Amino acid sequence: MNDDHQLKNLFEGNKRWAEKVKTADPDFFLKLSRQQSPNYLWIGCSDSRVPANEIVGVLPGEIFVHRNVANIVVHTDLNALSVIHYAVDILKVNHIIVCGHYGCGGIKAALGNKDFGLLDNWLRHIKDVYRLYQNEIDNCTNDAEKENMLCEFNIMEQVANVCHTSIIQNAWKAGHSLTIHGWIYNIEDGILKDLKLATSNINEISYTHRIN
Repeated sequence: MNDDHQLKNLFEGNKRWAEKVKTADPDFFLKLSRQQSPNYLWIGCSDSRVPANEIVGVLPGEIFVHRNVANIVVHTDLNALSVIHYAVDILKVNHIIVCGHYGCGGIKAALGNKDFGLLDNWLRHIKDVYRLYQNEIDNCTNDAEKENMLCEFNIMEQVANVCHTSIIQNAWKAGHSLTIHGWIYNIEDGILKDLKLATSNINEISYTHRIN
């Protein structure tokens, strides 16, 4: 199958999807075009098997989404910070969900020492998480358990990174009702798991990272 035919399939699929949506709700796209007012920001992995809207069963317009390899939030990443700022200060979302997934290729790569070129600079952030929890992870009995544990620890650290931003802390100080969550998705059964990391005020983060 050549590239032109593959792209044609995407456009044809788009038409079928649009017609299906309009059949169910003739005014759907008109209503969608008028405003964007989601209540959730989803920070997830770029993995094509983890589409935010579909796995939580909501329509376009209900979740604002940012995705990158292994759902990482870095304090120097202006892309992620701009998304968080827009979601919190402009859209006024009340929930930010950091969602990773088991079987993450970025997590698996970070546990090894293979040279991936430019990607290694990004994987370094995951390796830093591994270094923090290496004793617990290395006590696992097999590679799959190690990967799963690092997936969970990575989400925990990224939830903390979101909370430590000035954007979130200033929102809390201004009285904005905002909770940061950590979830993980199991590709093998399609089920989400809440890692019970919900953080909703400045007193729940480490004193070292608080901005007065």
